[in-house]
Amino acid sequence: MAQPGKYFSKGAGLPASPRAVIRMPDQSQLDFELGFFAGVLERLPDYVDVLRIVGNLLTLKGRFAEGLRIDQRMVRLRPTDALAHYNLACSYALLHRPEQSLQALRRAVELGYRDFCFIREDHDLDSIRHDPRFSQLLLEYENS
Repeated sequence: MAQPGKYFSKGAGLPASPRAVIRMPDQSQLDFELGFFAGVLERLPDYVDVLRIVGNLLTLKGRFAEGLRIDQRMVRLRPTDALAHYNLACSYALLHRPEQSLQALRRAVELGYRDFCFIREDHDLDSIRHDPRFSQLLLEYENS
């Protein structure tokens, strides 16, 4: 993913339910955060910043299909957001869907995503990195 997301453990405000604050001893931090932010999305389903965090958390948990659904939703909500398209490209790549990944990556770059160093190193894109279309895309835009 383009940005690891910001994790809030202090000072993020009080949740609506006291139950949401209590972290069970055997619950991982990622699971706790997923539960917390899922509660936020229940109340505010189009909260873009939270959707981005949930997408990143799902990817970190290896729940790529669910992360893809979040990224698709982000692109519907923010069709001109280069980062949303980049994250969509990553989700498709993680699910070994190269055509869709390359298409979303191209759209991200067309919309202004320009961190080519990160694109070259992002492990989420490993499944398309050796595709000649990947290199061609970078060559097209890196020098423009």
